[in-house]
Amino acid sequence: MHELRNKTSQEELKKRLILDTTPRTTISFYKYHFIKNPSEFRDELFVQFTNLGVLGRIYVAPEGINAQLSVPTENFENLKNYLETIDFLKGIRLNIALEDDGKSFWVLKIKAKEKIVADGIIDESFDMQNRGDYVSAEEFNELTKKPETVIVDMRNYYEFEVGHFENAIEIPSDTFREQLPMSAEMLEDKKDTPIVMYCTGGIRCEKASAYLKHKGFTNVFHLEGGIINYVRNVKEKRLENKFKGKNFVFDNRFGERISDDVVANCHQCEQPSDRHTNCENFGCHLLFIQCETCLATFDGCCSIKCKEIKNLPQSEQILRRKGNPSEGLPFNNSDSKVRRRFFDENGFKKVK
Repeated sequence: MHELRNKTSQEELKKRLILDTTPRTTISFYKYHFIKNPSEFRDELFVQFTNLGVLGRIYVAPEGINAQLSVPTENFENLKNYLETIDFLKGIRLNIALEDDGKSFWVLKIKAKEKIVADGIIDESFDMQNRGDYVSAEEFNELTKKPETVIVDMRNYYEFEVGHFENAIEIPSDTFREQLPMSAEMLEDKKDTPIVMYCTGGIRCEKASAYLKHKGFTNVFHLEGGIINYVRNVKEKRLENKFKGKNFVFDNRFGERISDDVVANCHQCEQPSDRHTNCENFGCHLLFIQCETCLATFDGCCSIKCKEIKNLPQSEQILRRKGNPSEGLPFNNSDSKVRRRFFDENGFKKVK
């Protein structure tokens, strides 16, 4: 019987992956479908995925499954065949990563959750099946040529910052649960206007399209398979690419280059850059954009203060974090307001 959780340290798993030369394929997929017992389904997946050498992050909930994972390339077909044995996953579209060094994940984590996308919706009349219409890459390009069409990005600000579709609207909120009501408010006067929504792989914009229809919008579309599927179709069918910059991804790669455009700036010197990183002061670990020059200047950290802390002995760093949280843990969250205030006070040219 397999252990139904990982017992090896993250550090050891990372070392193993770095040394492992096995070719791996990174994929993602999701499906909204009622799952009666998510915990049992989670355990079944853990056993089967472990047998296949799968690494990644998978959420299962009563509303469905959301998976980002890496599988040994030689087992890719075996994984597809296994998924075909699950009734509601038959014929599931697997979004294959556009750029892949085989190091996207180093551990297998499968969690049973209340929802696969935290949305804050408590209205029992909300129906995920009453969603907007899918549009293909070709249909998306045609739809966005119409001047009246509204293009809505349903991703987080740090994703939008490094890449987005031409003329897309950002919903400037910190979480998806905030984005949903905010999107309806921002588009209130466009109830009958063509609205096309998109996200990374389709899971958020599909739910967002259902939310707008729930709120009385009548002309709602969402990009099938999200940015990942769009770009693959653009390349295969030689279509015009309307996405500029990088597509942010939630694994060790941070992003996939879609076009040569650099649409963001280094958070420290404001020069063009779309290189995301985490602050190397592990008590901070802030996600931010840092160019190669500032990487060297700040030793991979987001500020002089964090650089100083990083270079202290490990024992002292640990003591600082335990004894004074403000020394190490004030910015480790997803609140863009906190992050932007931090850079206003400590970042950009002021930290030089």
